[in-house]
Amino acid sequence: MAVQLGLSSPPDSGCGVRSGFDRRRGERRATPRGGSGRRRGDRRRATFSSLVFSLLTVAFPTQLNLAALRNQFPQVAIAVLPSASVAVSIDSFVAIPPRRAYDALIKEAARRYRIEPGLIRSVMQTESAFNAVAVSSAGAMGLMQLMPDLALELGVTDPFDPRENVMAGARHLRRLLDAHGGDVTLALASYNAGEGTVARFGAVPPYPETQDYVQRVTRLFALYR
Repeated sequence: MAVQLGLSSPPDSGCGVRSGFDRRRGERRATPRGGSGRRRGDRRRATFSSLVFSLLTVAFPTQLNLAALRNQFPQVAIAVLPSASVAVSIDSFVAIPPRRAYDALIKEAARRYRIEPGLIRSVMQTESAFNAVAVSSAGAMGLMQLMPDLALELGVTDPFDPRENVMAGARHLRRLLDAHGGDVTLALASYNAGEGTVARFGAVPPYPETQDYVQRVTRLFALYR
């Protein structure tokens, strides 16, 4: 007895009569597709292949063997998308001394409020040592050590912003110089102790802190002139 291994079509059912489903399937297999049907099928396959390999190209642009893909699928356009690359290098680094870090702001404030740049720089150095985030025990803030009430009066929204702070401090200093007829000593005393205190004494108040402050700023101003 011989045994045949493999796949074979199932025998026709019922005395050689095929069912309607089998007849229709056979007719479809036997009927050749027209030219329009083949073109639609080709377009579907090309569209699907293009979509798949476009996605692969985006996801793995450097891992794909593009030459092999072009040979295998000549009808599909395969492109290498540009990949972003960022490189950062520092060729040189120059540290700016704190006393020179705000030169541009000092010059701008000096022009705007008609004050010698050296005077603004001297006040800034004495008040905060050029520390833009300095806060005193009394609550004065920033480079020019603005008190909260004064900062509010001058319209400062961020007292730790160097530009806002320097401009407001220079504006206040200009106001004090005008109030004392350009007398730098009395203007500095008022900047430290307050206008009312200086007006009450009619001179630099006899407070060691204020007297020391005026002397320090005056010495620096002489050096910067």
